[in-house]
Amino acid sequence: MPIFVLLTRLLAGALMLVTALSLIESNQWWIRIWDFPRLQILFGLVLAAALSWWADRPAGRWIIFGCMLAAVWQLYRIYPYTKLATPEVALVANRAGSGAQCFSLLSLNVLQSNRNYAATAKLIDRRRPDLLLLMETDQRWANALKVQLKRYPHILARPLDNEYGMILASRLPMHGGSATTGPRGTPEMSAVLDAGKRFRVIALHPRPPVPGQDTDGRDAEIASAARRAAQSNMPVVAIGDFNDVAWSHTSKLFKRIGGYLDPRIGRGTYATFPADFPVLGWPLDQLFISPEISVRSLQILGNVGSDHLPLGAELCLAGAASAGRQPASPTAEDRQDVEEIIEEP
Repeated sequence: MPIFVLLTRLLAGALMLVTALSLIESNQWWIRIWDFPRLQILFGLVLAAALSWWADRPAGRWIIFGCMLAAVWQLYRIYPYTKLATPEVALVANRAGSGAQCFSLLSLNVLQSNRNYAATAKLIDRRRPDLLLLMETDQRWANALKVQLKRYPHILARPLDNEYGMILASRLPMHGGSATTGPRGTPEMSAVLDAGKRFRVIALHPRPPVPGQDTDGRDAEIASAARRAAQSNMPVVAIGDFNDVAWSHTSKLFKRIGGYLDPRIGRGTYATFPADFPVLGWPLDQLFISPEISVRSLQILGNVGSDHLPLGAELCLAGAASAGRQPASPTAEDRQDVEEIIEEP
């Protein structure tokens, strides 16, 4: 057998195997990591099928069939985050409707080991967001951005040296802000802000699935936040580095339970990681909104030396939910899933 044909078959087999693994409901890290590179796997499957058609006919016809079947599944999972899908949230005009109250936000995982403080400081100076979320902030980061943070009258800060520090700063009046640290050392922040109308912001940065670290803790943090959002009597904005992709089961469950909309649907993946190769990257930094919140703009911004790209947005509180923008309702199975995820040790 020619070496090229052998390599093509090995590539196709590996890609079909990891596609099959991603179908398994499990919190094992070596299964859940295959949620992330679905776009890359899709491209690989199409390439393997094309190579098999070119160099391995007729023996490769079953390989071609298997590759295309797996590619259809991968496309199904990421399709909402392509421009082929219908946008879930329409972008509003500059005035955002009569009586709308608008504000800007900036969310960035700074990368704790990144010491290019000046680039992040310049980004904050240039954007001057009303709401600023910084993640992986240790005390050195807090000190380096002291000038920028002084401009914010309301700050929740939990600098940590374990790569899960967090700072939430707001120009908007803040009511009842809280910063808690879970048993796994990852903080969660929540606050009620006032932009003419009150809304709640939830900021998360759970741990990712990596060798030796399964997703039970991450999934429980995300599920708990979704349940609290569902119990809120006001609009909610959920932001942060979820260490999860928007098309995963956990993120979709979070979206349904919390009653959220996703402004990225129908517009693209808005990949933020890795910063040096965003075309091949993953949308780890999330933005979910309640139906009462409109979106004026949503952008992935330039590299500031971190392994994540910054996410910037302008949001508007329009009051009542707009017609045709209702989120999917959670099912009884969804609610049971959340309870089981939270109760897992």
